[in-house]
This record gives sequence, C-alpha cells and structure tokens, in this order.
Amino acid sequence: MKVFKSIFIAVTLLLMMGSINAQKSFYDFKVKTLEGEDFSLASLKGKKVMVVNTASKCGLTGQYEQLEAIYKKYGGDKFVIVGFPANNFMGQEPGSADEIREFCTQNYGVTFPMMAKISVKGDDMAPLYQWLTQKEKNGVEDSKVQWNFQKYLIDEQGNLVKVIAPRTKPNDSEILDWIEGKS
Repeated sequence: MKVFKSIFIAVTLLLMMGSINAQKSFYDFKVKTLEGEDFSLASLKGKKVMVVNTASKCGLTGQYEQLEAIYKKYGGDKFVIVGFPANNFMGQEPGSADEIREFCTQNYGVTFPMMAKISVKGDDMAPLYQWLTQKEKNGVEDSKVQWNFQKYLIDEQGNLVKVIAPRTKPNDSEILDWIEGKS
C-alpha cells in the first residue's frame, strides 16, 4: 500500500510541475477590442498573425497604409493583422478608443482588427506583450519593443516565429515571403 501511495504522490507532483512549467500559447490570451469587447486570440487558430503596436502621431504612422494593403490582399482565412495602439513612445498615441478608430478609418481606411490601447513596455506591460518579448514565456527569443510599429509574426500553431524591427516596412519581402509561405 505504501508503494502505491508513493507512486500516487510522485505522479501527482509530476503533473503539478508540468502544469506549472507549461508555457502559455498565443491562443491563451484574451484582449479587448477598440470597442471594449472581449477578443480571444484562440479565434485566430490556423492563421498566420502579424501583431503590431501602433501610434497615430509617429513618424512611422504611414505604415498603416501598407498594413491595410497587405490585409486587403492576404487577410482572411489564412492571415490576419492585429493592431495594438500603445502610448509608450513619446506620447505618440494619446487618443481615446473613439479617436484612434476615427483616425485609422478616416486616414488609412483600416479594416484589420484593432484592439484597445495597451502598454507594450514597462511595469504595466500587457500580458500578451510579456509573452511576445520574453523567451521564458514564448520559448523562442527575448526582444524589446524598440518603437511603434514593431511587428511580431505568429505561425498557424500560435508560435512566435520572428520579430521585425519598427522601421522595416510591412511590405518588406521578408514579411511577404513569410505570409506567402516562401520562407
């Protein structure tokens, strides 16, 4: 009986340790849309995803135009762009959700999903961005969000594949080749 009890305890401990060490997946996160609705990233299973932190008053804001063009060309069942407005860099995204939506729609015709404003660095960094930037959480690499319009590429299984620098344009061949499955 003592042997069975010891085995039971050992198996229980191993199961507990496994669940403690299990990494979260991209699909485990829930975020809020600009409209304040819950959005489960699990709804994106099977798609390639580009996550990008955005800002309305940045020298790189013009990237919205290329992001929208890529979304119109490739978006759908296999690919999606998810924008996360953030005010972490020189106050370049000061607007409310309504102001951000209006800016994106009127100036760039944005139709890809835009989420509620979050923090992408610092003590109040959003949990998703903690996962995106910490190897111990994403299993791939550590990164630091350098500026607005940094891009994170997520594969169809919810794995971080690559981090793309903010100044790299959305229509760069490296990104397009990844979307098209050439790399």
